[in-house]
Amino acid sequence: MTAPEDGRPVPKPSLWRTIKAVAWGFFGVRKHSEYQEDISRLSPLHIVAVGFVAVLVLIAVLLALVKFAVST
Repeated sequence: MTAPEDGRPVPKPSLWRTIKAVAWGFFGVRKHSEYQEDISRLSPLHIVAVGFVAVLVLIAVLLALVKFAVST
């Protein structure tokens, strides 16, 4: 990663920040400034991986809700 033009070091991508960015993406709301900051800080591979896991969790929760609703 290269340093931005203002000379500040770019922080390493963090898992928590990636999870938050993906969660906000699922809701479809995000400030433009925070979106631009995420683009510069987060790894695309991490975003895809966290997004894939989030989709699997969402499907599992929906299946569990359906099984619960049908069983009662």
